[in-house]
Amino acid sequence: MDGRHVVYVLECTDGSLYTGYTTDLERRVAEHNAGEGAKYTRGRTPVEVRYHERYETRSAAMSREYEIKQLTRAQKERLVGL
Repeated sequence: MDGRHVVYVLECTDGSLYTGYTTDLERRVAEHNAGEGAKYTRGRTPVEVRYHERYETRSAAMSREYEIKQLTRAQKERLVGL
């Protein structure tokens, strides 16, 4: 498994959690911190990776991203270990 498809959870500076998908986690986090990532994370920087999972296929990663986004805040906190 090469695991090039990554689902990640970021903690924003305001304490909120953001879930996303990428094929290059380091680049994507740098984009978020530069204000070039998702609209949600702009103004909530710096962000910090709290959790990530790797998948072989984009579809598997996107399905998991959707699952995580459906979790409650408490469930996400348990997942990421907060």
